[in-house]
Amino acid sequence: MADLDLVEFAVDYARQKGATYAEARFEHQRNEEFILKNSVLDALYITEDSGLGVRVLAKGGLGFAATNAMTKADVRAIVNDAVRIAKAARRKDPIVFAPEDSIVMEWSVPQKKKLSDVPVEEKIEEILHIDRELAALKLKILARFFQQANRQIDKYFVNSEGSKIRSFSPRVRLDYFLTVMHDGSAEQSHQSYGWSGGWEAVREIDMLRRVLDEAKSMQNALAHGKKSPEGKMDLVAGPMVAGIASHESCGHPTEADRVLGREASQAGKSFITPTSIGQKVGSPVVNVVDDPTIEHAIAFYVTDDEGVKARRRYLYKDGIINEFLQNRETAAVLGTQSNGASRAVTYNVEAIVRMANTFVEPKDWGMDEMLEDVKYGVYMKSFMEWNIDDKRYNGKYVGREAYLIENGEVTTPVRNTVVELTTPAFWGAVDAVGKDFELFHSGYCGKSDPSQALDAALGGPTIRLRNVYLR
Repeated sequence: MADLDLVEFAVDYARQKGATYAEARFEHQRNEEFILKNSVLDALYITEDSGLGVRVLAKGGLGFAATNAMTKADVRAIVNDAVRIAKAARRKDPIVFAPEDSIVMEWSVPQKKKLSDVPVEEKIEEILHIDRELAALKLKILARFFQQANRQIDKYFVNSEGSKIRSFSPRVRLDYFLTVMHDGSAEQSHQSYGWSGGWEAVREIDMLRRVLDEAKSMQNALAHGKKSPEGKMDLVAGPMVAGIASHESCGHPTEADRVLGREASQAGKSFITPTSIGQKVGSPVVNVVDDPTIEHAIAFYVTDDEGVKARRRYLYKDGIINEFLQNRETAAVLGTQSNGASRAVTYNVEAIVRMANTFVEPKDWGMDEMLEDVKYGVYMKSFMEWNIDDKRYNGKYVGREAYLIENGEVTTPVRNTVVELTTPAFWGAVDAVGKDFELFHSGYCGKSDPSQALDAALGGPTIRLRNVYLR
């Protein structure tokens, strides 16, 4: 409780020192992570950290400072630093924040099986069980690498506008890397899954089945896979492929700080400009959204790290650039409101514009309907590689698990299918969006300097692209 009192003290003291706006964000993170290599425990990390970050507006400038020493003297020191930094900026164009209503609330993510109630030995044994079942397949798997990480995040956010928000987010990540050999050829796969909640994640995600199915499909590709066809044809892309395209060619270019040029020398630029709202970027069936409120998706939250209520953001709507991911600063520059997209990886860095759970919004097509009038094409179920330029305009996605489509039927596996298109060409080719939906696939999304790698989910339904060039 004493630490939480210091959060409120920091805001009050900042106002006394001349801040026109102040916020303080306390975080306590408990992290647990282990790595298994071919059934051997290679590493185990258990860490705990807590501290306070303070951000202020003063004389038109913005200042931020943080400490992990939770005493009144240390809090005074970081407030003094933040106010001094803000005043020293002497900006000609003052930074302002778009107005927001104050929020007083508590929220937490439910756990069926609390992470804190499950000993690390039990967690290791459950992943070892998956590894043993994988080894029992009698395939030539040269490398089996599992990485499992759990994080429990307590936060208390207070600002000078009256917001006071307490939250608790437990998160589970399950990653694996496989190398399968057959007749002198190798196939590799890395998959990452995430969950907001407790240790029930392993069964809710159905991790055992997913790992075994992946190994079998790798073996099938090696034993029976043909060279992927080249030329113009139809492409049916699974949720993972739709998800990575959503993240890279929609989520990143619609980050407002990137649109405004703040990330140009760090994470990159955007082909989208501040005046691009309303411009066509895809076909009318395309809605790409970012939604922190999807239950149990790894980037779930109710309020962001500026104390703004989260909601679904329609980045591309009906094939049109519809809105940007905004924090309070970018929203003020662009004459709009924040849509709750400001997050920080921990207490000692400033919250910046970030994606959360990014995906194509499902519609009503069944898989059979999508396939039935494809005379010749490729079904790219998953990807193993992607590349995109720093403006998020020219993108390339390489299939991991893919199959030939002939006369409406999925037939033989094909290897290394490549689709390389501009962002408008990719989304403009979409003519069918499925009713299936998956959002377990996750990653660490990197951005800013110092770098912030944050949990992000990507996925959606199966989609169909007409008459695109594959190689």
